Amino acid sequence: MEFFRIKKDIPFMSYGRFTTAISLVTFIAAVLLLATRGLHFGIDFTGGTVMEVHYGHIVDIEKIRSSLKSIPDVSVQNFGTSQDVLIRLPLKANVSGARESEIVLSALKGEDPSAQMRRVEFVGPQVGKELVANGSLALLLVSLGIMGYLAIRFEWRFALAAIIANLHDVVIILGFFSFFQWEFSLPVLAAVLAVLGYSVNESVVVFDRIRENFRTMRKSTVPEIINNAITRTMSRTVITHGCTQLMVTSMLFFGGAALHYFALALTIGILFGIYSSVLVASPIVMWLGVSRADFVKPEKRAEAG
Repeated sequence: MEFFRIKKDIPFMSYGRFTTAISLVTFIAAVLLLATRGLHFGIDFTGGTVMEVHYGHIVDIEKIRSSLKSIPDVSVQNFGTSQDVLIRLPLKANVSGARESEIVLSALKGEDPSAQMRRVEFVGPQVGKELVANGSLALLLVSLGIMGYLAIRFEWRFALAAIIANLHDVVIILGFFSFFQWEFSLPVLAAVLAVLGYSVNESVVVFDRIRENFRTMRKSTVPEIINNAITRTMSRTVITHGCTQLMVTSMLFFGGAALHYFALALTIGILFGIYSSVLVASPIVMWLGVSRADFVKPEKRAEAG
């Protein structure tokens, strides 16, 4: 299925130096932001208190937030039904989680006596450190798995180019969260891992067409082969990413606070995933010296009698 067909190949590789230069600048800027400002970790990582409060009627989330505005970095969202609320409180020095939850419940009951505590959980800082370590390990293992898969299916140059492009997407997402100091929680980490898999899918499609072109376009140069591969997959890219972004945008605007940063991370990852797969990974493959000999075995010439 194709929405459109481009008859003349677009010379993407002629802009390779320009696009990779932009990517390098944004990558360095993101790394500097992470080194200087860091990430604003949620209580999943830093520790804190999670409260589930039930009301006898449909609750007004904004009213609850205004009643708790004296508590910094508090998170309030619907949980399950419109009568249940999930409240996340950051860890405070010299204040126990039990005491903090009692203060919050008293404030809520002062506004609405129907508020009832359903459950309260405490996340210690040690658990948060373990989550950071496990999340970093998961990111590393996913990256190594992607490299191994691409190296087996294609060739080591493709594996190296793809992992550079994919890590570029991840660092850019983290750079946005560092610059705007958006809350980095477990759902956001899940979105980052999802972007890794999603972005490599686009790279595989382009790389597969490049490999096919090496076998069919025998008189074309390497830049012409790559340009043709990207141009011929553009319709598929528009359909796939358009449908995915439509769903993610729905979560972003209608999913509420629980899905906001998750959908925001996916949005950034999808947009930069398209860019990196086409304008970062492909030029790197070309500069690493991929050639027809890597995929097509030379024809054996019959020896003279």
